[in-house]
Amino acid sequence: MTFSSETMRAWVDVDLAALVANARAVAAVSGSRLLPMVKANGYGLGAVEVARALESVDPWGFGVASTDEAAVLRRAGISRPILVATPLIPQWIERCLELNLRPSIGDAGALEAWIARSERPFHLEIDTGMSRAGVRWNDHAQLRRMIQVLANAPGWEGTYTHFHSAESDSGSTKLQWDRFQQVLGAFPRRPSLIHAANSAAALQGKCYAGDLARPGIFLYGGAVGKVTPRAVAALRARVLALRWIEEGDSVGYGANWQAERRSLIATIGVGYADGFPRSAAGDSLRQVREIELKGRLVPLVGRVTMDMCMAAVDEDVRIGDIATIYGGLVSIDRQAEAAGTISYELLTRLGGRVERCYQRSA
Repeated sequence: MTFSSETMRAWVDVDLAALVANARAVAAVSGSRLLPMVKANGYGLGAVEVARALESVDPWGFGVASTDEAAVLRRAGISRPILVATPLIPQWIERCLELNLRPSIGDAGALEAWIARSERPFHLEIDTGMSRAGVRWNDHAQLRRMIQVLANAPGWEGTYTHFHSAESDSGSTKLQWDRFQQVLGAFPRRPSLIHAANSAAALQGKCYAGDLARPGIFLYGGAVGKVTPRAVAALRARVLALRWIEEGDSVGYGANWQAERRSLIATIGVGYADGFPRSAAGDSLRQVREIELKGRLVPLVGRVTMDMCMAAVDEDVRIGDIATIYGGLVSIDRQAEAAGTISYELLTRLGGRVERCYQRSA
């Protein structure tokens, strides 16, 4: 189903009912209240619309990556707690206070700067193996310094860590969880909110659920391990032109693709400026990448260009027909794999000129 106007060349249909259903599934399996991640403009689908839809699951709050992302939610009237899941630097403190945000603190200097300025809530991040952000679980000198400050920190609301391989390596996830518990045991008290589970960990049940689960990609329709969510995003575009080419004729930049037989080529109004990658897995033009057109799968031919791509199609295709790039017969994960990337990147690459069309009914 599409909700586009006739004037659109490329758009993404966003099924908010499916988004909410995926969130309810995470909550049911994990048994925890949700802290949905709506960073990167709601994984490309519109942070405000996503957050408003998720209000129906009564989340604890929402996660973003920057104060600017949080400001968009606040301007839209989103009043729940917002966690900025990027390490706090002191220059951001005033903005966090202005917007009533929970900062993520991962070093002693930032902790001391926050405590000196405010008694408002904050969350402490522990690096248990991701090696990206947070105080390292085995940095005993840094932890001792922070523990001294935490003993008199009324705003210390939460502590969290982030799993690096929850969807693929149960052993490393258990190790990270054990390291996390080790650090928690050394603290002067337990904060009210402990959280660690991303989508993959939350869908394993209650073992890593903590007080909050932080689902991301699963909400937006990306598969997690062997668990398949309801599709949320369907990228669509119109057929703009048709032409017959003969055996040996080339298609696209570099003339790297030649027809093996007489073929009908459709030009589709979506390209890499819209978020559909130019690359293929292994960077091979013979890597089969397919899209859906008139209820059938058709192969892309030649290189994806900035604004358009081309496909070999059947004779019943007409100018103005609608192609589905992913979210139909081709899942977002399958399309991502064919492009040598992941579903996260396809969603967050969606360009500003791709209209977001929302379906709100169940």
